[in-house]
Amino acid sequence: MRKKRMLSAIFMTIVLLAGQTVCGSGVGAEEMGDLPVQEEKEAAASDSDAKAAIEAALDLSNILPEWTYSEENDAWTMAVVTAVTNAELPDYQGVSVCVPGVYVQGVDTDGDGTADADSGTVSGNLIIDREVSVTSRNGQVYTAETAPVIVNTGAAGYSSQESQTAAATYAADGFINVACGNRGKQSTLADGTFTGDAPSCLVDQKNAVRFVKYNILLGNLPGSVDYFVSTGGSGGGAHAVMLAATSDNPDFYEYEISQGAVGVYKNSDGSYTTTVNVDGSEVELSDGMWGCMAYSAITSLAEADMAMAFEYTLDASYGFNTEFQKQTAEYLASAYMDYINGRALSAEERAVGFDLNEDGDMEDIVDLTIEYDTEAYSETNGYYGTYVDLYLAEFAQSLEDYLDRLAYAEDWTWFDEDGLALSDDAVAEMTDADRAAAFISGRYAKGSTGSASGGMGDMGAFPGGMGEMDGFPGGGRPDGNRTGGPQEKGGFPGGDNAGGPPDMAGGMTEEVGTPDAGTTQAAGSGTDSANYTSFEEMTEAYRTDIEEIEAGDAYGNNLVELYDPINYIGAEGTNDPVWTRVLMGASEGDISMFNSLNLQIAWLNAGTDAEIEWQWNGGHVPSEIFGDSLALYVDMMYGRYVDDAVSVGKEAPAGQTANGTATEATGTDLSDWVSYDAEAGVTMTLAGAAAYRTAGASKAIPGFDVMDYGQEDYVFGSASADARHWDRQVLSVFEEHADVLTDLFNAG
Repeated sequence: MRKKRMLSAIFMTIVLLAGQTVCGSGVGAEEMGDLPVQEEKEAAASDSDAKAAIEAALDLSNILPEWTYSEENDAWTMAVVTAVTNAELPDYQGVSVCVPGVYVQGVDTDGDGTADADSGTVSGNLIIDREVSVTSRNGQVYTAETAPVIVNTGAAGYSSQESQTAAATYAADGFINVACGNRGKQSTLADGTFTGDAPSCLVDQKNAVRFVKYNILLGNLPGSVDYFVSTGGSGGGAHAVMLAATSDNPDFYEYEISQGAVGVYKNSDGSYTTTVNVDGSEVELSDGMWGCMAYSAITSLAEADMAMAFEYTLDASYGFNTEFQKQTAEYLASAYMDYINGRALSAEERAVGFDLNEDGDMEDIVDLTIEYDTEAYSETNGYYGTYVDLYLAEFAQSLEDYLDRLAYAEDWTWFDEDGLALSDDAVAEMTDADRAAAFISGRYAKGSTGSASGGMGDMGAFPGGMGEMDGFPGGGRPDGNRTGGPQEKGGFPGGDNAGGPPDMAGGMTEEVGTPDAGTTQAAGSGTDSANYTSFEEMTEAYRTDIEEIEAGDAYGNNLVELYDPINYIGAEGTNDPVWTRVLMGASEGDISMFNSLNLQIAWLNAGTDAEIEWQWNGGHVPSEIFGDSLALYVDMMYGRYVDDAVSVGKEAPAGQTANGTATEATGTDLSDWVSYDAEAGVTMTLAGAAAYRTAGASKAIPGFDVMDYGQEDYVFGSASADARHWDRQVLSVFEEHADVLTDLFNAG
């Protein structure tokens, strides 16, 4: 009881001190020189007191959280505690941690420094065993001091995520698993006022990271502050990217401070302090990531409309639903060419792994540009250039990688050219070339080892609340169940992938939803807007919303710019991660492949080991398949970048010895888009790659913000609405081409 009374007193101190000094306007640096010396000392003392109060309040040894032991998983899970001292929505700003049991001797429930409980549900402090080591399922070795920490970013659809307990998903691998809640679009206060505007989602995740790192430094939790890995899917994948891309950038300090985060404080002179007191010494506290594993990362939104329009426009055969949509896409595609060329991008051939200038080596740095010639490149509506050459090379490489991994298939059913299932002996004798040829022609029925319809493989117990995510089959349950939930997207017209495009899944025909509903326009819709009666009315709504956003928020920031990871990768003040991996479904319907390509280019140029994979037949939030997993990749990166670590690789495939039990082939015939030769491998054209994309990833419109409030008009809300139009490029197109678009709008 003594500690609980002390904690109550600490929080009272925070209310008085943090409100007056840390989160208040304070005294500007220009005024400090005029203050008497005594007043300067008093201001410094006040800053120090406020800092100490927050650190005492967020010290787990003072909180005495509840811990529950799972014998089945050999793991201790901490009940949710609030990660900050000034939470706007406490139920959405909490954090939970799951710790492998091998690192824990027990729980100290009476404050005497020794473990007196080794099972059940108890309140107290972990007693950590710092001598024991764990060998992961892939062969990597960790201790309580070196264990990676997995941070699960929720924010599906950029929405709020109520705090949940962390799952034991990675306990057997020796990882610490973290679940955190977040505010988001559609968050409201008790009076109905919308809150959770950008960058609230990201800030809540940053603050949870600070909380966990702080308690690792104090010795309250096992794990290494140097090896934090962000991961999530869809909107959560976007935030996993942004958490890594904005590591320690001071643009977010004010937002973190406003919620009472640990390890970032504003002083009376306007400067910031980013240290915490550990055993009498001031230690820097970072909100940064060592690595990132993002699945279907729906970012950057700032590029999304143009990029999707450009990708659809590369397919000269694509049929838009209305002339307004087609014309808008054409204008946006041209804007994307100007945007990319204006960024003066380049790529080091050795880093990307392709001979882009075809000179026989990979020793050059190549400028990445988009060119335009309608006569010479009519099959792609006139577009060509080194930038799209890189896009095509990544697509071909992703297919090559997929074909190489078919050797890991264990339960597929393979068929001959006459549609007859192969014998077990024939399957056992299949070569890599045989499997590749069968896959290209669609002569297979997939088994569970190659299923890519939603989910993230070993992330089945994803504790970030993924159940609301489009295309994710119920996942994200804290109990590890993955049942139920929508299966809206992610397939080919041939039915190879569960769900198919929205207009082929359950007859979805709704028009664009309201901001509150957050629904998406059906792919077959011929209505340009259900919310506006005229083009002029829609344009004015865009103009009003964008002017408000560009005027800046309470801290003077444009939220669209603040939420663009491209602005922060390699930028001054950012600590870039060591490695990143972004996995997209190649038939992803929610964002263009160009967005993940742009992330890779930016990270590679910043010195980060950046991989992208566009999984063939994979839809929205594709699973890790054929023996790949998040845990394996983390183990591999640990072996690559940590001194004295074990070099970890993927085990060789055992080989399929018995055919599956399907009665007919359900694979998609790719031969219209792709050529395959056992000697030459995969060959595809830019037009073919684009046609593959549009066949499996069709939307009503080629982008997110183009008409009304679609599914992806995420965070940028106001006090009275949870979404606003935000895309300056779309508005520019509307204004510049009003003479053409006015007559096409809602023409029927």
